[in-house]
Amino acid sequence: MHTDRTLSCADCSQEFTFTASEQQFYSDRGFSDPRRCSSCRA
Repeated sequence: MHTDRTLSCADCSQEFTFTASEQQFYSDRGFSDPRRCSSCRA
């Protein structure tokens, strides 16, 4: 079971929450954890 995690953006160093549901989504699809916050991804 996943729990919310706080990650640091590789571009702007801002901390962002990687929620349990996002972790499940990424895991189900074989994606690696995000390295950038949503602002830097846009």
